[in-house]
This record gives sequence, C-alpha cells and structure tokens, in this order.
Amino acid sequence: MTAPRPGDPGREKVRTTWPRAVAFAGSGLPLSLLGIVYVLAVLYLGGLLSLTLIGLPVLAVGLQGARHLGRAQAWLVRALLGEVVDAPPPLPTVAGAARWIRSSLSDVTAWRSMLYLLLRLPVDVLTFVATIGLPVFSVWSVAWALIGSQELWLSAVTAVGAVVVLAFTPVTARAMMNLHRLLARTLLGPTASQLRVRKLEWARSTALTEGDRDLRQVERDLHDGTQAQLVAIAMTLSLTADALDGEPSLDRTRTLVTRARAQTDTAIAELRRLIDGITPAALERGLVDALPQLTAQAGVPVTLTVNLPRRPDPVIERVAYFCVAELLTNIAKHSGATQASVNADLVGELLRIKVHDNGAGGARLGAGSGLLGLRERLAAVDGTLRLDSPPTGSTTGVIEMPVRI
Repeated sequence: MTAPRPGDPGREKVRTTWPRAVAFAGSGLPLSLLGIVYVLAVLYLGGLLSLTLIGLPVLAVGLQGARHLGRAQAWLVRALLGEVVDAPPPLPTVAGAARWIRSSLSDVTAWRSMLYLLLRLPVDVLTFVATIGLPVFSVWSVAWALIGSQELWLSAVTAVGAVVVLAFTPVTARAMMNLHRLLARTLLGPTASQLRVRKLEWARSTALTEGDRDLRQVERDLHDGTQAQLVAIAMTLSLTADALDGEPSLDRTRTLVTRARAQTDTAIAELRRLIDGITPAALERGLVDALPQLTAQAGVPVTLTVNLPRRPDPVIERVAYFCVAELLTNIAKHSGATQASVNADLVGELLRIKVHDNGAGGARLGAGSGLLGLRERLAAVDGTLRLDSPPTGSTTGVIEMPVRI
C-alpha cells in the first residue's frame, strides 16, 4: 500500500547464519584496512594541500568518495548481518563548483562515513579474533593436547581451556556482530534530525493524501446520497403542488406529504452521518463521553476503562476516536471474537489506548484489514501503533500519541 515508514522498528530482518558471520569477519579486516588507508590519505592530502587552491576540492572529492564507501558498507552489513540501515539523504543539488565544494565539506553524512571507516578497524580486529582466530587456535590446541608428548596435566588443562573457548565462541561472535550492527546504524544511517525531518515529510504526505481522499468521499456521498434525497423531496413537493392545483384529493395529498416527510427524514439522517464522519458530535464533550457511545455500538461486547484526568488536543481526540472505531470494526468483521476490551490512559504526556480481543489472532499490518491506514493516520500526529496478534489467538493493539500537538 505504502512504503515502509522511515525508521520503523518493526522492519523484517534477515537472520545471520554462522557462515554469514564468518564471511563478514573474514572480509571485514582487509576491507577496514583499505578503508582506513583511504581516510588517512584523504585527510593527509586535504590537509597538506590546504595551503593551495587544490586542497579543498581534493578534500571535497574524498568526502564524497567516503559517502559512497559508506553506502557499500551498509549494503554489506545488510547482506551478511541482516541489518537494514536507512539510506541517508542525498547531497543537495547545487549549481557551480564552489557551491558543490562548500556543500561537500559540510556534508554530515560524508564525515560520519569517514568516522565509520576509522572505527571499523579496531572492531574488525576484535571480530576476527573472536570469530575466526580463537576458534582456529582452540582447535589447534585440542589437537596439540591429544597428539603431543607433553605431560598429561598440561594436555588436560589445554584441552579444557580450548573447549571452553569454543563453547563461548557463538556468544562472543554474536556480540561482535551486534556491535557492528550498532556501529552501522549509528554512523551510516541518517542522523536523528534527518530521520525526524523524513518522518515529518512522510506524515505530511500521508495527511494530505488522506485529506484529499476524505474530501472526495464526502463529495461522492453528497452527490449520490444527500443530493438525490433532496431532488426526490423537490419532485414529491412538485407532485403535491400539482395535486392541489387540480381537484384536491385528501388521500393523495396526504400520501405525497407523508412521502416528502419520510424523504426529508432520510436526507437529515444522511447529513448527520456525513457530519459525524467528519467530526463526531460525541467528541464535543471529549473521549470520556465519546468512547462509551462508540463501544456500545461495536459488534461484540466491549469492556471499557477510561482514565483521562485531562482532555488531549481536539485533533488527538479525533484521531484516537477513529482509530478505536477502526480497531473495533476489524474485531467485529475479522476476528470472530466474543469479547473485547478498550483501556484508555494518560501516561505522562502520552495518550495510550489498548484494544484487546479474544479472537482468532493472526492480524498484521498491510494484510488488507485497514491497520496500515491506521498507522498512516497516527503518523500525522507523531503517534504509533503496535500490534501483537499471534496465530494461536487473541489480538492486542496499542495506540500511543502525544496529548498535545
């Protein structure tokens, strides 16, 4: 439906196998040596030539080369360690060589890539020792203890020590791979401010798209529903006027007036439905009064607990109302549940709403149940949706958003 939300923690990861870990450890050391040679060469040449006009262009070109090397390293981390690193924003397009040099020299992503290439060497040395060096040495030690001519106690101590080292090798190797993942996430991905801007841009795009879609839906409802009802009322009133102009028939006049009254009631009900779809009237008094009405109309019995000592912003209340409505609709349509619960609380400056059911489970984002649309709606107010729905049964959705915009 949409691209994955930037920085979303729930993205799928590839499980790192032992051959992948060994391949990463074996290739890491020579690659990090080349990387640190590149960084030192760029810094040395850039500093040495800084007294001339050519120094800054050399440093700028070197920084952009480090940016590309960083992306290559991120690809390697993803391919072998399964860590998906968000791509940092590209270098802004500028006109003129002087502006490009200035932009390159102030490129945070390039400098972070340089730092990553510097830090990888000590981490790769430790990784190589923990993943390949110590296991190989341990195997050799066991063989030496078994076939050597040394004293028995020395052979036993050597063999036991080697076996202990081999037993802890998976733990140390996993720790080193996690350190590489952390280093890549920290230095090769976007900064916190860049990620924040990207999330806001994504949320703005979602909000604009959703607003346009809602306006088109209101337009269609007005055209196909309310307008048709008003036209029918006008026609009925016209027939009534014609009946009164001729020989008045009390029964026919009464029938036409009754039909016009029924059509008027239908049109009023349609307008109320459209208005409630934009802003439910129950929200005028806040979620404390709106949620009981909403849960009472759900397709399953719902236990409601509300602990809201103060009202969130109206926009937050509106988003929360429609999110709970969507979750309850999904429960009634798809889960087969016989009981549900809604708990709304204020946790510090966060509004947290937990919706639970005892249904079949197996719900997931993007499965066509409207849950992905909920996450998009929440993103517009910097909110989140967490879903726990094992195939064995029961589903819990947790909505969190700030109480103030």
